[in-house]
Amino acid sequence: MASQPLDDHLFEIVEVTTSDGDKLVRHFEDAPEVRSFEVIHSHAQTILIRFTIPISETYNALLESGNLPLYPIPLHDGWFSGEIRASHQQLSAYVAELSAAGVPYQILSVTQTHDSVELLTERQWEFVTAAVEQGFYDTSRECTLSELAETLDVNVSAVSRLRHRAESRIISSFVAEAGPKNRS
Repeated sequence: MASQPLDDHLFEIVEVTTSDGDKLVRHFEDAPEVRSFEVIHSHAQTILIRFTIPISETYNALLESGNLPLYPIPLHDGWFSGEIRASHQQLSAYVAELSAAGVPYQILSVTQTHDSVELLTERQWEFVTAAVEQGFYDTSRECTLSELAETLDVNVSAVSRLRHRAESRIISSFVAEAGPKNRS
């Protein structure tokens, strides 16, 4: 749920779903790396616990590469499964840090996202904003493609190609980000 590095240790708060809360507490009591812990809340099969441990090589690699953890980070069968939002350079630095520390890892997926301004060329952006401002995309269209061509000082054929390229990029980006895996 949350982590806070403090000097050479890490203060963490986690929520654990388990059928054996007593076993989890015994694990924290017996683990030599756990400096302190406290069960904050326990109910049915959920335990909220805060603890202090030395900063792990995994967490240190994350910080050294300029990345921040995104929560939640589930732990299943001894593997953390998380998401990182980083530039290509930051992801490469993280992988290099993990490798240098001998930390096993597996990248399951890499997705590239775009800032909406970066998605379109300057001219395509100019077309889209003019089209929206003049009502081209309104349900009862308030301007024609010819009028947009005049506004942009190009012929109708050129504005039609510009429209096609801009709409193609916007729709392709939308489908990639909101595809079947994200619609469940």
